[in-house]
Amino acid sequence: MLIEGKKYAPEHLGRVLVLGLGKSGHAVLDYLLPLLGTRISALAVAAGGDTPAARADAERAKAAGAVVAFGNDAVAPLSCAVGGSFDLCIASPGIPEISDFFQSAKAASGELVSEVEFAWRESDVASTWVAITGTNGKTTTTSLVAHLLKDAGLAARAVGNIGDACIASVAADDTSVYVAEVSSFQLESTSRFAPNVAVLLNITPDHVEWHGTLEAYAAAKWKVIANLAQVPGSVAVLCATDDAVRARIRELRRMTRSERGYDYVPVGTKDGITGDMRERCGAENAAFVAADGVLTVALRGETHRLCAESDLLIKGSHNTENALVAASCALALGVAPERVAASLRSFAPLEHRIEPCGSIAGVSCYNDSKATNVDATLKAFSAFDAVRPIVLLGGHDKGTDLAPLVKAAREHAKAVVIFGEARERFLSAFGGESAGEGGELAVIAANHMEDALDAGLATAVPGDVLLLSPACSSFDEFTCYEQRGDVFKQLVTVRSARA
Repeated sequence: MLIEGKKYAPEHLGRVLVLGLGKSGHAVLDYLLPLLGTRISALAVAAGGDTPAARADAERAKAAGAVVAFGNDAVAPLSCAVGGSFDLCIASPGIPEISDFFQSAKAASGELVSEVEFAWRESDVASTWVAITGTNGKTTTTSLVAHLLKDAGLAARAVGNIGDACIASVAADDTSVYVAEVSSFQLESTSRFAPNVAVLLNITPDHVEWHGTLEAYAAAKWKVIANLAQVPGSVAVLCATDDAVRARIRELRRMTRSERGYDYVPVGTKDGITGDMRERCGAENAAFVAADGVLTVALRGETHRLCAESDLLIKGSHNTENALVAASCALALGVAPERVAASLRSFAPLEHRIEPCGSIAGVSCYNDSKATNVDATLKAFSAFDAVRPIVLLGGHDKGTDLAPLVKAAREHAKAVVIFGEARERFLSAFGGESAGEGGELAVIAANHMEDALDAGLATAVPGDVLLLSPACSSFDEFTCYEQRGDVFKQLVTVRSARA
């Protein structure tokens, strides 16, 4: 039996396993512990790594009557402790599906779902969900959608990979519109998840080590639209500037509205965000930048001219694309076009995403520490049309193809300064150090990020732009990209005071 008034919440969950005690696992545990003895007959926690935070959660769970074990071999003894198997497993997104830990939990459970799936099931039947995924741009787009909806007076909240975990927001019961940033990890373990609006921004090589293959990674991303046809009035917003996404759009275009079961909005075309898919392919809907520079969304027979691209506070064509996506989401949910336009103009850049962070002796500095892969850095290059930036590259090497990065740097950058663990491979890709004579790209080697900043400043003149956009993760020198960005901003502040 299902609970009336919920999306898909059984009255009795049975024997439940929580797999992992990271951010989402902690939130799931908070939600489940009060249900032990009512909706839950037995609760087990396979805690994974033994960290202080996980240990505190484990002690709390045991005090409430749950059974807990640490380590990657924890599932078997836990299943024995509750009677041999679990009815439901809720898995943390940081655990790869291909791992023995995950597979043992799956084998011992009648059903395994992600925290996002579980939260959606437990949410109010009248609630609205916007699900946003893609390799790059998720956080900016999620924040922008939430901004547009809140400005329009809706009880909207950004959840998922930013803000509260989805289940924590559901538990708080103070939100009617969940704007969820969802990763491939989270989507992988969904089955019934059916948002009202689904967004797929792009699919480029990332997290392949987690999924096993690029094809598996892409398949997980596409699960965001798998159940749209079950939701009346649902809309998919799909970025047609991305090759992989555009290929799926071609498939959707061959189907009738009734065959699909939902509307879709292609954003841009192969030619970029200035392309109108209605003119190019006869699409019913489209989002694009018109010839006069105005962001335009055509949806359900109406064309909405919103605001000029130059009015946006967020810079770069990729951010204009994010704005078009967010506007399409808001319009699909009934927000008035004039309200959407005003809110687009007021949205400020997010931290660590081409974030202005001061100037040093006339050199403008930008923190784009969130650019942890090549594709994100490529987008950052396009944000500075009037000047060729000095770009700091490096960190923990993900082993991705560097040829597109080298090409873009030679076309758009004044210099690159390469640092960190990735330095030698990156230097090799650029053909070694170079002074950059005759207007050619300068290539400079540095040891770590602070060295890179100083080396970049040494080659800069007033009016230049210095951009931290590493194209690498931070784990050789920092704990996360946020820490890397914070340190960079602190270094800029110190040097600005000295200048």
